[in-house]
Amino acid sequence: MADLDAFREDARRWLDANAPAEMRTPPRSADEVCWGGKKGTYPAPTLRWLAAMAERGWTAPTWPREYGGGGLTPAEAKALREEMAKLRLRPPLIGFGLEMIGPLLLETGNEEQKRWHLSRIVRGEIRWCQGYSEPGAGSDLAGLQTKAVRDGDDYLLTGQKVWTSYADKADWMFLLVRTDTSVKHAGITFMLMDMDVPGVSVRPIKLISGASPFCETFIENVRVPARNVVGAVNGGWAIAKMLLRFERNMIADVFKEREDRSRLVTMAHRYLTNENGRLDDPIVRDRIAQIEIDQLCMDLTLARSREQVKIGRPPGPETSIFKLYGTELNQRRRELMVQIAGPQALGWDGPGFTPDELGLTRDWLRSRGNTIEGGTSEIQLNIIAKNVLGLPD
Repeated sequence: MADLDAFREDARRWLDANAPAEMRTPPRSADEVCWGGKKGTYPAPTLRWLAAMAERGWTAPTWPREYGGGGLTPAEAKALREEMAKLRLRPPLIGFGLEMIGPLLLETGNEEQKRWHLSRIVRGEIRWCQGYSEPGAGSDLAGLQTKAVRDGDDYLLTGQKVWTSYADKADWMFLLVRTDTSVKHAGITFMLMDMDVPGVSVRPIKLISGASPFCETFIENVRVPARNVVGAVNGGWAIAKMLLRFERNMIADVFKEREDRSRLVTMAHRYLTNENGRLDDPIVRDRIAQIEIDQLCMDLTLARSREQVKIGRPPGPETSIFKLYGTELNQRRRELMVQIAGPQALGWDGPGFTPDELGLTRDWLRSRGNTIEGGTSEIQLNIIAKNVLGLPD
C-alpha cells in the first residue's frame, strides 16, 4: 500500500508538471481527440502530450516495458487513471491499436510482430483500421470472399472490405482473408496489411448524418508478407472472435458519455423549465433519471470487467451484453435530447440555431448505426443466448 501511495504521489506530480494546459479540458469535438498515425494533423500541445506520455509508456500503461508500455500493475494503472481524472486530463492517445490489435498481438502475436508493432502503437506512429465486413459478408462474417493466395514469401490479396471505420486515415489494417475456399470457418486467416502499398484504394461512405467515418476498401493484387499472418494459416476465425470481444468492450466504453449526463439536465432546464426555473414535466424527469441510473450501472459493470482483464482474464462473451446495452442506451439518450429540444433540434445548418443544436439531429441520425456496427443487436442477442445463458439452438 505504501508503494502504491508513493506511485500515486509521483504520478500526480509528474502529470501536473508535464500536461499542457490545453490538455486539461475535455475535447470540444472529435477533431481534438488524438488517434495518432502518419496521416493525422494535431495541434502542438496534443503532440507534446502524446510524446511525453508515450516516453513513459503511459499511453499503454499495463503493457510490458519491452514493447514500449509502462509495465504498471493493474493497481498502479488504476491510480494513474484516477489522477488523470482529477486533473481532467485528456487521454494522450486512443484508437484500434491500443484497444484491439495491440491486446490481440500481446496474446497471440509472435515475438517479431510484438516488437515491430507494439512500440509503434504506444508512440502513436501507426493508426489502425479493421477489415472484417464485406459487401456480401456482414452479419455472416464467415462468408467473406477476400482471397489470399500464397506466392513465395508473400500472399497476393484480392477483394473488398466495407464499413471500414476510418480506413482513409489509417496506416495499417488488420483483416480477415480466405486462404482455403473448400471450407467456411476453417478457411479464414488473420493478417496485418500496410495500407500504403500498391493496390489498396479507399473511398469514404457518406452517411445520412453528413459524416463519413466509414469507407469502402478495395484490394487489388496487394502483396502482404507471409510474416504478417497472425497465428496459424486457416486459424483466423478463432482469432477474429477473440478480437471482436475487445471491439465490443471498446464500443460499449465509448458510449459512457459522461459529459452527456449533465448535458441532458442542462438541455431540459434550457427548453422546458417554467418561470420559476423548475422542470415540471414528470415524464422527462423520470426519463433523465432512468438514463443516468442505467449509465451508472453500466459504468460500474464495465469497470469490473476491465479489472478482470487487467489481472489476466481475457474478455468473454459478456462483451456482447456491454455492446448491446451501451449502444441502445446511447440511442435512448440521443432520442431524448432531440425530443427535449423540440423544433430547435431540427436545424441542419444556417442561422437561428446554436452550434450545439445543429449537432443534435446529426448525432441522433449517427446513433442509428450503433446497433448495426460491430455486430447487430440481433447477433449480440444470439451470442448472449447461446454463450452466456446456455440456451439451446
